[in-house]
Formats: sequence, C-alpha cells, structure tokens
Amino acid sequence: MKRKFGDRANWRRISRRRFACRYVESEAFTGYITLYTIYNLKEPLWKHYGTHTYRIADKGYSWLQYFPKNSHYIVTAMFDERQEIVQWYIDTCKTQGVTEQGVPWFDDLYLDIVVLRNGEVFLLDEDELEEALNRGVITHDDYMLSTTTAREVLHDIKAHKFPYFVMSLDHRKRLFENGEFRRKS
Repeated sequence: MKRKFGDRANWRRISRRRFACRYVESEAFTGYITLYTIYNLKEPLWKHYGTHTYRIADKGYSWLQYFPKNSHYIVTAMFDERQEIVQWYIDTCKTQGVTEQGVPWFDDLYLDIVVLRNGEVFLLDEDELEEALNRGVITHDDYMLSTTTAREVLHDIKAHKFPYFVMSLDHRKRLFENGEFRRKS
C-alpha cells in the first residue's frame, strides 16, 4: 500500500509548482482542500481511457484535491491551463491524515474511478487490487473496504448524488481565483 501526499513533493516530473492547503468546515464539505498548480515540468502527462487520450498534467494545469473527513476516498479535479475540467479522479483509501507540516496524505487502496468531462466513467486497477490481496500486501478487510467504497461512489455518480463535480467547479473559481487561496502578490 502506497502513502500519497497532497503536495506531491517527490513528483520528479514537476520542476516548479505551488501548493496551497486549507481545512474547511461547512455544511457541504468538511476536510482538507488542496490546490496543486504546475508552473514548469519536464514533459506533459498523458492518460488513455477507452478510446480517449487526455493530457492531465502540463504547464498551467492545476489539481484541486478533496480529503473528506472520515471517508475512504480522495477526489482530485484536474483542470487545464484555461481552468476547464479535464477529469475527476477518485482514489479509494484505507486511511488519511496530515503531516506535522500540514500536508494531507492517504494510504491508497488501489481502486480508482475516473470521470471524464464528457461524463464517461471508468473503474481502474481492479487487477492491482487483486494482486495486492494475493501477495498479502492488503488484508481481505482492506479489499472489501476498497470494493465497497468504489461501489458506493459509483452508485452516487450514477444517481447524480456525488457532490464533488459541481463543488469542484465552484471552488476552483470562487476559492482559488477570487478567494482565500488566491496567490498573494
């Protein structure tokens, strides 16, 4: 199981970035929200889903990430240089926390869900989850937690009850371009 950090400090592809983090308590969301903005990188990052190829990291791109309190998933909304959504990426996780330096982290449980801006949904890494279970890297309880979490998120997406799509579009504009996450001069 991999521990992943919101600031992506060890991401060698990125040579210049900005990381902002806030703890939010509201009726709509409680937890950490981070914004990772890419200013310079060695090469863009491309991903393939079905018949589509998407650039998910390049100059001017930003990743708005949600660490919902007491949940077993993390949501990343990936925006291009025009602040238009590219995709949402949902990681299942066992636990999450915050470092002494205030950087949110999570222990990845392999299963991921990608939702493209056109509404297509992909469940990823089922083979990695199976392999981790077979190798003893995760327990049967971890396996069940990941599959149950993914199933619940997929249900909410299908039922149009997953709040992070609309929330991320609103937060990207309201909190980050005009609000408290705005870069100070």
